[in-house]
Amino acid sequence: MNYLSTRGDATPRRFCDILLEGLAPDGGLYLPARYPRIDAATLAHWRDVYVRQGYAALAFEILSLYIDDIPAADLRRLCEQTYTAEIFGTPEITPLKKLGDGFYLQALSNGPTLAFKDMAMQLLGNLFEYELGRRGKQLNILGATSGDTGSAAEYAMRGKRGIRVFMLSPHGRMSPFQQAQMFSLQDPNIHNMAIEGVFDDCQDIVKAVSGDLDFKRRHDIGTVNSINWARLLAQVVYYFAGYFLSTRGDDDRVSFAVPSGNFGNVCAGHVARMMGLPIQRLVVATNENDVLDEFFRTGVYRVRAGADTHETSSPSMDISKASNFERFVFDLLGRDAARVRALFGDALAGTGRCDLSGDSAFAQAGARYGFVSGRSTHADRLETIREVYQRHGATIDPHTADGVKVARQYVQPGVPMIVLETALPIKFAATIEEALGRAPERPARFNGIESLPRRVQVLPADVERVKQVIARECESC
Repeated sequence: MNYLSTRGDATPRRFCDILLEGLAPDGGLYLPARYPRIDAATLAHWRDVYVRQGYAALAFEILSLYIDDIPAADLRRLCEQTYTAEIFGTPEITPLKKLGDGFYLQALSNGPTLAFKDMAMQLLGNLFEYELGRRGKQLNILGATSGDTGSAAEYAMRGKRGIRVFMLSPHGRMSPFQQAQMFSLQDPNIHNMAIEGVFDDCQDIVKAVSGDLDFKRRHDIGTVNSINWARLLAQVVYYFAGYFLSTRGDDDRVSFAVPSGNFGNVCAGHVARMMGLPIQRLVVATNENDVLDEFFRTGVYRVRAGADTHETSSPSMDISKASNFERFVFDLLGRDAARVRALFGDALAGTGRCDLSGDSAFAQAGARYGFVSGRSTHADRLETIREVYQRHGATIDPHTADGVKVARQYVQPGVPMIVLETALPIKFAATIEEALGRAPERPARFNGIESLPRRVQVLPADVERVKQVIARECESC
């Protein structure tokens, strides 16, 4: 399996090459040269594998279609090492919670940092350590987080041989719990930088540093954001698991609703659908930062400036530049790299918008690829949190509430609707207290985390300042 860039660089690269590289040299995102297509017999076989052998075995079956430069025995071991009941709290790894007839939550937040990002990041940490060991190399991971990616990456990489993490987050814009999870880590290979700006400023810095090929290669820079294909690939697995848990026959269909900011999570659903998983609808649920909902309604992708990015009660989705969206548009436009380069390289840099409203391809976003969308507000979140608790006795976090609210607009008789859970409620306690009048449950291992000493630097939104920190830390080791 070879990988190519959404912007045209077709230099043959294998999985382990792009695992360590992240962003392509031409600024594009990596995708496989083709999506492996599965038939009904394979889907039935995978259902049997999942039922009899579990999530790790299913992950191996799916990942091995994309990863052919790691020996099968090693890849299987890495999957078994990652997806354990000890790490994810249950042998099922991603069990379903029923919220009415044919309406489910898929529990993705039982990992070390209580967010769905653990599902991919735990595997990524093991893949990084394995491949760096084979090559005798080191890797400096640069990432941006709106809340959950950062802690998931840091908990997955802490103590890993040959790895340093430099994580950028928007200063003062994460919940107190999210800040404490990241900033309380004292591991010497973890470096937190709080950027004076919004998440999109952090993401822009990561892309700018990754785009400086000389600096990137001199300092062995890699990424863990969803621009890294390996992370998105790991997320494909739980779509298949959700399908097997909610259906009986392999000709049944299912829909997924995904709280969306950076488009990585729902893009994994797109990949699963392209492989042949019978997904009826992929429901993109946004908060007030509705750049994705606007596109699927109008065909216009319009990036907002930092000043126009709302600070909301579902802060991990306070994103107005969905970096993973380029992968879907590449497929939507028939893998026309020249058009993608013009849209995401030139048009966005110039006008801050891409307009596909008059393009016949836009109509295929829903008809051919199953995408629909909707938005949710603070009032919607509070009402949904209350209603789910009162009717089903379940407490959901604000992002998951966005997903539940929008999913209800697209329920179809006979088609299970699965909302992908985003995080456990304790990460956003203030909103839960506002909705329910009480604090959410807190896992015992996180008691007192907000009062622990913190290790973080506050920096302006300046690419050169971030480069200086990275260079200084690399030179000191």
